[in-house]
Amino acid sequence: PITFSGTGNSYNWTNNNTAIGLGSNGSGNIPSFTATNNTNNPIIATITVTPVNSQGGTNCSGIPQSFTITVNPTATVNDPVDQTICNGTSSTDVIFSGNATLYNWVNSTPSIGLAATGTGNIPSFAAINNGNTVITATITVTPVYSNAGINCSGAPQTVTIAVVPTPTVTDPTDQVVCNATSTDPITFSGTGNSYNWTNNNT
Repeated sequence: PITFSGTGNSYNWTNNNTAIGLGSNGSGNIPSFTATNNTNNPIIATITVTPVNSQGGTNCSGIPQSFTITVNPTATVNDPVDQTICNGTSSTDVIFSGNATLYNWVNSTPSIGLAATGTGNIPSFAAINNGNTVITATITVTPVYSNAGINCSGAPQTVTIAVVPTPTVTDPTDQVVCNATSTDPITFSGTGNSYNWTNNNT
């Protein structure tokens, strides 16, 4: 709320930008109101208040004073693209975009090789997964619009980075067979979900 003080016994005010959620004019103090800004940039309203002394039917106006109300926009961040990468390979840079001036992020699983928290874009890093199952980290990014000492946070977005472990294959048993006889079948086993093979002597 804005409470006027001075030698006047009433105060009339005008507002040059009603987009902030305040009417164009009024009399007396200005009660608290919900600020609005539907743009991507700060908007500024100039409020001019004129003191008035009313005595015996005569209204005497004094020198006006002006002040501003700046309304920052709601910070936004676009949803980043999820990634799936192999153990030991490098991730793709995570570039945050939106109207925010700052992006703060939290990583649910630092064991993938990425810090637990950070600010700004996430540069490429070497992914780590020394286990046998896929590890998925969820990174939550919160956009912040900072202006005139006021930080306005927006709705967070999440991006996932899944790190696939290095697959293994158990060494098959060597075979020696006679010409024109059948080999034993060779069944591959390990942590891979498929197995590609080559033969150096067809």
